[in-house]
Order: sequence, then C-alpha cells, then structure tokens
Amino acid sequence: MHGLIHAELKRYVEERHGGPATWNKLLQASGLGSKMFLTISEYPDSDAVAIVTAASQATGKPAGDILEDFGDFIAPTLLKMYGALMKPGWKTLDVIENTENTIHSVVRIKNKGAAPPVLKVARVSPVEVVLTYGSPRRMCFVAKGISKGLARHFAERVAITEPACMHKGAAQCEIHIRKIG
Repeated sequence: MHGLIHAELKRYVEERHGGPATWNKLLQASGLGSKMFLTISEYPDSDAVAIVTAASQATGKPAGDILEDFGDFIAPTLLKMYGALMKPGWKTLDVIENTENTIHSVVRIKNKGAAPPVLKVARVSPVEVVLTYGSPRRMCFVAKGISKGLARHFAERVAITEPACMHKGAAQCEIHIRKIG
C-alpha cells in the first residue's frame, strides 16, 4: 500500500483520535513498534490492517466504520493533490465517475508500485452513479467515505447504498451514490 495512505492514517488518528500518543499506542498494539511511514514508499497492506484492527479494538468501533470515517477525512487531501486533473465544473458524482480514468491512471504511471483499486463507474442518471469496486484489499468502506467527503467538499448531500459487498460474500462491491436535495 502506498505510504501516502499510511501517512494520512497517522494524521487522521492524531487529528481525530487523541494526538501523537494515540498513534504511538496503536503502533505498539498493532505490533509495528515505532515504525515510520514515508509518503513516497510502499508498505505491506497488513500494516494498515493491523493499525485499523488495533484502533477498532481500542475504540470498540467496527473497523469498517473507522475506514469509512478515514475515507471522509482524506477526501480534501486527495482533492488538493489531484485537483489539477479535474475539470473545473466537476462536482461529487463527476469526480467519482472520472476517478479511474484521471486520477488512478496517473497514480499508476507516477508510482510504479501503487495499486489503487480498479473502479468501474456507470452514470445511471444525472443524480446517480453505480461504483463497482474490486480490490483484494476489500476497502470499500474507504471508497464510501471518500464519496461522503467529496460531497461535503462540494456542499452536496449524497445517499449511499451497497446492495453487494465483498464483506458479505460478493465478488465485488456495488456502491450506489445518489445526489439528494
């Protein structure tokens, strides 16, 4: 997993869950000691899983809830990093619809080790997209959180449903994101 995700996970923990001491406790609880994560490096997926698992045990919150909140949290950072790739008039659904062809394609070219999830998106109406998420990481929760964070950024509201999920036995996740209001 790309180091940017780990660095943002650290920032998330420190800003939303108690500061550097909490991050250090999670590293210890996850068996990672005092490991440091550089944004330009690659790390085993198991590191992030261990940290989120430790956070889930420490807070009593399901790991999926933590990952979704994390996705919401990192949306502004992702928009800052990749905003130049987006058309000026894009809003929430447009960004989601075009992420694979714009942002993920650039990520794969610039960072040879990066493996963002493959997203297939269908615009089923002017106010709804269906996102098919497939990744061995099974982090559809992050995708849902990023969708919420995008909506917040664009001052929009979205309703998200997930009729099929890898965590419930499906081969891929099917996430419906509908603009409301």
